Amino acid sequence: MLKFKDGFYADVRVETVFTTSIKYRDGALEESKNTTVKKAFLRVFDGDMWYYASTYKLDDLQGELDRLYANATPDKNILKNATVKRFEVNKADIKKFADCCVKDKTIAEKSKLLTDKFPLLKSEHLKMFVAVYSDKYCQIEFLSSKGADIKYDFQLCGMAFSLSFADGENNFSSRIDRSGDCIESILISDAEVVDGIKESENFLMNAKPVTAGEYPVILSPETTGVFAHESFGHKSEADFMIGDETMKKEWAIGKKVGSDILSIYDSGLEDGSGYRPYDDEGTKAKKTYLIKNGVLTGRLHSAATATDLGEDVTGNARAVSCDFEPIVRMTSTIVEAGSLTKEELFAGVKHGYFIKDHKHGSGMSTFTIAPNLAYEIVDGKIGDPVKIAVITGNVFETLNLIDGLSDKAEIISSAFGGCGKMEQMPLHVSFGGPYVRISKMNVQ
Repeated sequence: MLKFKDGFYADVRVETVFTTSIKYRDGALEESKNTTVKKAFLRVFDGDMWYYASTYKLDDLQGELDRLYANATPDKNILKNATVKRFEVNKADIKKFADCCVKDKTIAEKSKLLTDKFPLLKSEHLKMFVAVYSDKYCQIEFLSSKGADIKYDFQLCGMAFSLSFADGENNFSSRIDRSGDCIESILISDAEVVDGIKESENFLMNAKPVTAGEYPVILSPETTGVFAHESFGHKSEADFMIGDETMKKEWAIGKKVGSDILSIYDSGLEDGSGYRPYDDEGTKAKKTYLIKNGVLTGRLHSAATATDLGEDVTGNARAVSCDFEPIVRMTSTIVEAGSLTKEELFAGVKHGYFIKDHKHGSGMSTFTIAPNLAYEIVDGKIGDPVKIAVITGNVFETLNLIDGLSDKAEIISSAFGGCGKMEQMPLHVSFGGPYVRISKMNVQ
């Protein structure tokens, strides 16, 4: 039992992390391992400064805590501190994944998910494939000097086939993958593998370059999520605003920033790779609308940034592991669905482009997304595959040019990679939304 000293705020986060990594290259096994790591992160705040420690010595947490206390100066009024007052006193014991824990499956069973698909990975133009499986099961314990006592678990797993095709000097790479929070949710059918190879071959042999210009564009749920994350989600992380008066004015709460039909929210309560019922300061996850009907309505906070801007905590103080302090990060960032069917959405485009998936994306005031699979839209129908280097635009302008949303939103998880910020990566997040139609985008 930890003993917290008067005159300070302190919290302790303990993580027990089980992982599996399996990798095959062209059918040959390159990696197959399970690991379990236990680590703790401790913080002490004296009202002026934070003191941190990270340790594997879980049998000496009191000693680590006392060493932090020794460097700090006690404040008898610490509980009246504006930041400390924002720390919630939550108590919980949540075991969401007890019945489908990835630890219960053997590494041989997990490998078989990949190897069963190897006979299907055949094509005249398929030159190489990499098959990977990854999972993570994490148990979190959080205690604070204010009385917080939280235990919960989260889980993530995924399988992926990275495929490299070539026809002479013409090359194309694609990926067939699925991630979720239980193994049963990531199973890929034989038909999906076969269809994925056929689609890639069609792209390799038939994709034509586009003529650069401004066109109507429809984004898939995956690309919608990337757009929301990169072009707007990071702008909503409040630590970017601290000390930047220009950005505060540009992104003032109550300002009209997008189309009337556009709403975007962030929530750690959504199933998938962004699920976190509590953040790494013990704040309960909340559904935070960032944009509601085109109006900026909120942003993401830690206790410190909420204090600086005079706003409420949102449950977005996150660290990639117990090696780091919590900073403001997204969880699941979702564009809300609209009212149109997918068919109605496409019917509104006489000539434009459909972005099915992406290679990468980035952005703040402006954004860039590099598509992978993309198609021409002609008279409301998906047509031939096309090669698009990037789609780009100004964030404000693009948010206001959204003129259609399909009526179903999808949440995209990923067990591979993640979000990067301030040297903390990869942080697991989710993103997604409906199919989104933008009346005009720069296509190159």
